[in-house]
Amino acid sequence: MQIRFYFCVIALVVCASANAGDWPAFRGPQGNGVAAGSGYATEWTKEKNVKWRVELSEPGNGSPIVSHDRIFLSSADEDGHQRSLICFERESGKQLWTQSVKFGEDITHRQNPFGSATPVSDGKHVVVWHGSAGLYCYDFSGKELWSRKLGTFKHIWGYGSSPVIYQDKVILHCGPGERVFLTAIELSTGKTLWEKDEVYQGDKKPNDIGSWSTPVVARVDGADQIIHSTATRVNGYNPKTGEVIWWCEGVSGSRYDAVSSSPLIANGVCVVMADLRGPAFGFKIGGQGDITESNRLWLNKRNPSSVGTGIFSGKYVYRPNSNPGTLECLDATTGKKAWAARAASGNYWSSMVLADGNLYATTQKGTTVVFKPNPEKLEEVSRNDLEETCNSTPAFSDSQIFIRTYEALYCIGQ
Repeated sequence: MQIRFYFCVIALVVCASANAGDWPAFRGPQGNGVAAGSGYATEWTKEKNVKWRVELSEPGNGSPIVSHDRIFLSSADEDGHQRSLICFERESGKQLWTQSVKFGEDITHRQNPFGSATPVSDGKHVVVWHGSAGLYCYDFSGKELWSRKLGTFKHIWGYGSSPVIYQDKVILHCGPGERVFLTAIELSTGKTLWEKDEVYQGDKKPNDIGSWSTPVVARVDGADQIIHSTATRVNGYNPKTGEVIWWCEGVSGSRYDAVSSSPLIANGVCVVMADLRGPAFGFKIGGQGDITESNRLWLNKRNPSSVGTGIFSGKYVYRPNSNPGTLECLDATTGKKAWAARAASGNYWSSMVLADGNLYATTQKGTTVVFKPNPEKLEEVSRNDLEETCNSTPAFSDSQIFIRTYEALYCIGQ
């Protein structure tokens, strides 16, 4: 099925030296989960179509990224006292270097180990967020270029939003914590360009509030905007100043004000899924100020829990649900469910990827379901079980798939 964009989703990583086949950020080069190229495997096991497998010393939910001939992965020891960025050689999986930082006492959830954010690269720099331990920038040899302590971000569910690169800026959602804000930091120097606080105005307790969503960049009303899901609403920001241009209410739920997945944008529509059985809604993107009444198309108040981000294809959204563990297809303009099905045992925390006409969704038990973007039914292609816990999103690059489980990093290729 052809993907049609009413407006462009802007590449998050903009650099002349970046390879066309790179997967340099969370959910790929455009932040929409769509992979370039063809020839990706649709069948594998722990032995079949595995080019290499490298053991990892610690579990983590951060996803791998691919830039040039390098793979980068965040990690941490079990109690979070040491947080690391690891660099691997793409061809062999050989570990080339590790850069670690020390930190004191911290908290997280057992299903969200420290090392939960995905790094980002522009082909020369690689940036990783270690939560309260800070934001760090390295070159490809592992030399630290700069670092920033941005505050303390403690929550019973940990941290998880990933940095993105837009032009010369690192864009980062800093939260959850006592202070929550979106910031732009100069990539070359680490200097803060702007910060915009998101002041919570709801009625939930601190442990029931939070955004773990990663921002996306899109072209809206003729200009680039940063689109981000906060704990209660979706905001559109001016990337030059941090000004909130518009907002749409709908994330806040009856028990929790929480969102984990990123906004899905295409065909002039944005679809947002709250977490923990909260709302889902769609709205026409753009405008000024509060666009809730004028632009919101639909609101479903109670939905399956949503950790991983889905895929926009045509007029439909395909989403992986974390509880119950189903795959689902929705009409993006009405919110009407086209179908829902349980394809494999286990819940989905990994975000979906669309590659070479197939959708890939990985369960927490390590089974990747491959299926067609068919709004009529679940058209399953294959199920592929690595038999290891997996909460991260695969990286797709030049006909190879890189999967991070709690035990190992895999390179899958036909």
